[in-house]
Amino acid sequence: MALSSSSSAAAALLNGSGSISSSFAVCYYGPHHKASWLYSDRRTLSLVPSTTVGRNPFVIVKKPSRAELKSSDSSAVPDLANTLIAPSTNDHEDYEKLARGMESASPLEIMDKAFQKFGNDIAIAFSGAEDVVLIEYAKLTGRPFRVFSLDTGRLNPETHQFFDTVEKHYGIRIEYTFPNAVEVQALVRTKGLFSFYEDGHQECCRIRKVRPLKRALKGLRAWITGQRKDQSPGTRAEIPVVQIDTSFEGIDGGKGSLVKWNPLANVKGQDIWNFLRAMNIPINSLHSQGYISIGCEPCTRPVLPGQHEREGRWWWEDAKAKECGLHNGNIKQEELSQHININGNGVAQHTNGSAPASDLFNSQKLVSFRRTGIENLARLQNREDPWLIVLYAPWCHFCQAMEGSYIELAEQLEGMGVKVGKFRADGDHKEFAKQKLQLVSFPTILFFPKHSSKPVKYPAETRDVDSLMAFANALR
Repeated sequence: MALSSSSSAAAALLNGSGSISSSFAVCYYGPHHKASWLYSDRRTLSLVPSTTVGRNPFVIVKKPSRAELKSSDSSAVPDLANTLIAPSTNDHEDYEKLARGMESASPLEIMDKAFQKFGNDIAIAFSGAEDVVLIEYAKLTGRPFRVFSLDTGRLNPETHQFFDTVEKHYGIRIEYTFPNAVEVQALVRTKGLFSFYEDGHQECCRIRKVRPLKRALKGLRAWITGQRKDQSPGTRAEIPVVQIDTSFEGIDGGKGSLVKWNPLANVKGQDIWNFLRAMNIPINSLHSQGYISIGCEPCTRPVLPGQHEREGRWWWEDAKAKECGLHNGNIKQEELSQHININGNGVAQHTNGSAPASDLFNSQKLVSFRRTGIENLARLQNREDPWLIVLYAPWCHFCQAMEGSYIELAEQLEGMGVKVGKFRADGDHKEFAKQKLQLVSFPTILFFPKHSSKPVKYPAETRDVDSLMAFANALR
């Protein structure tokens, strides 16, 4: 009887002829934890300590002697189906400790470790963007690897073409997963093709991305993502290089049955692009059109110089909601309920209507408006001075990113006859700001001219001093 090449410990129990020694038998637990009896009858075997070969345990069982069988009542013979304990899904690995130990490891080293540990039970999640670098690293390990992707039915044609290019370049077949046609049909017939512009992207993403991913991951013990800490300051800043996936389950089911590897967690976006160019790796042609983060066609657009890459995703929503649900485990538990219970647009409102974050734009050059003050300013037909007002939320990372430039702008406008202010428009004030102040997402910047009651909304998403100054100068 032949065993796998990795079964050296079990093979030592074989005679030179390849048959099992008369006093032992072997039970092999495969990756799905289904016992394969390689020898003898399990009803007449007693359990002895197990031997682990590689990551697949071989349970060695001893055949009792005739004397033992005569003196033993059949009811006393242990039932190995109940006695044998299947190995732990993740071998009791302390993944927090492993993540700390690999914090400074290279992506190649992390990928190699992942493949070494999980073999054919791990796959790379490929979105059709710069995460193609994961496939290059996989190739460099010299190990066999699998790649899967979610085809939502709303991808750009360029992304489909890129999938084909990648398959040919690496000589692989991507394992595509598709949404449930009945669920998609029900959504579209009920709410139309573009309902996400009205009530948020979560429902559509849940049907087209999250549920298909859940099905795909049920056939794995681990998966590899292209997440980076610098991709989304609000949700990905603390991701480790490896972790237990708290959002999905693996092949064995239950909490802790799936491991998520993030080999690029500590790599900067610019370093990714340097590597892509150095290795002459094919890229999605959308990147040359200004796209950085690429998702579905209706929900992705190019970004301008100086904008964060995630500003091109679900741009009509607030910064706090820039996750589709595939990586909700990144969001702290106390934030998660806020993230998904918010009129679809991802405004993280607390029960008291405010968010626990330090205030922004603190400068003597700025006037801080309360609700009554901003209402009065909006009603005025003639103002003594024009005003530039930012509608903001302290927890919004895009608001935080523009704080320095806005304060500098206030200092420059001080001697030019333009007053600068701020109004916190989240929580209880958000509905008012949406109805009266043109708020769609944070931050929103308004210019209140001297002789007009209607404010002018700043249309661009570049918020550097020069761009904002040009806006103010054109209107003042």
